[in-house]
Amino acid sequence: MFNETNKIPANKLDRGFYKYQNEFENKALEVLRSGWYVLGNEVTQFEKEFAQYNNAKYCVGLASGLDALWIAFRILGIGKGDEVIVQGNTYIASVMGITINGATPVFVEPDEYFNIDASKIESKITDKTKAILVVHLYGQASNMEPIMKLAKKYNLRVVEDCAQSHGAKFNGKNTGTFGDIGCFSFYPSKNLGAFGDAGAIVTDNPEIMEAVKVFRNYGSEKRYYNRVVGTNSRLDELQAGLLRVRLSHMQELEDEKRAICERYLREIKNNLIELPKIRTGATHIWHQFVIRCEKRNELIQYLDKKGVGSIIHYPIPPHLSEAYRYLGLPKGSLPITEKYADTVLSIPLFVGMTKEEQDHVIETINSFCD
Repeated sequence: MFNETNKIPANKLDRGFYKYQNEFENKALEVLRSGWYVLGNEVTQFEKEFAQYNNAKYCVGLASGLDALWIAFRILGIGKGDEVIVQGNTYIASVMGITINGATPVFVEPDEYFNIDASKIESKITDKTKAILVVHLYGQASNMEPIMKLAKKYNLRVVEDCAQSHGAKFNGKNTGTFGDIGCFSFYPSKNLGAFGDAGAIVTDNPEIMEAVKVFRNYGSEKRYYNRVVGTNSRLDELQAGLLRVRLSHMQELEDEKRAICERYLREIKNNLIELPKIRTGATHIWHQFVIRCEKRNELIQYLDKKGVGSIIHYPIPPHLSEAYRYLGLPKGSLPITEKYADTVLSIPLFVGMTKEEQDHVIETINSFCD
């Protein structure tokens, strides 16, 4: 029987480490003993392997997912005076990728799958619109077919925020490979997580790949010869090596989380709880299992009392944050986005989660009542 004094956290990262402890430790020692710690063999090999994993031609390792986003727009020449369409209910880093470059985010409401509502994009397109930023939120692929048709019709760039969708597909094609650039985060909580900050872009365009490689390394094509004013955003050797270990196990890791979520979908039965939906043609890699509840505060308190952790992803939508007050979008301007922010809740989901822990989460949610 579950002991409620041992709280089940929303996420527990060390389980993922212990699952492959020897491989991680051996790789770390290998890198430390190599004497080469920046842009060496581990980064080169990871870039090849991650490109192959995504069925993309190229991958460039970067220091973080946010760097991938803002560098993507910088390389595409999108900046001041330009508009980029993005969903309203994303994590604020998506929007920062746009605004760091001086461009303006134009928000579109989400659909019932928590991703951008493709049917609402066209009405937001103006002569200033230069790109669509598609966010595959919580691990489910967005509705890419109509989005790509719109991009072609209006000659728009497409950047994909795949920070939560490693390996997810829409109609059999990997997220990150539909548009010009796919941006990935390897923050430790991701399905493909590093042991610190790390990120990457994928692309099929060799010119974009070369430009990102130069830009990430101070704008340097070769040492002390700087082609452009770049930045320092290099995936380091140690993180690349550790990511290679986890990447080699991605299918089994994805299968494990999917099995937990399939249990949740089958066995959580409570009229106060709305379970996540999966779009036909889309795959979900379950970065988070996000439910909705009108009585969320009461649910959080009840779960906590019963030893079940939870996280709100995300309580404040970007347009209502202090950082983006200057956009002049008051409360009520994006009602669906705001409704989601008031009702979504991520319940425990992590590699190594025991059947006993799953049982307790399911039983606790099912027993929640008015």
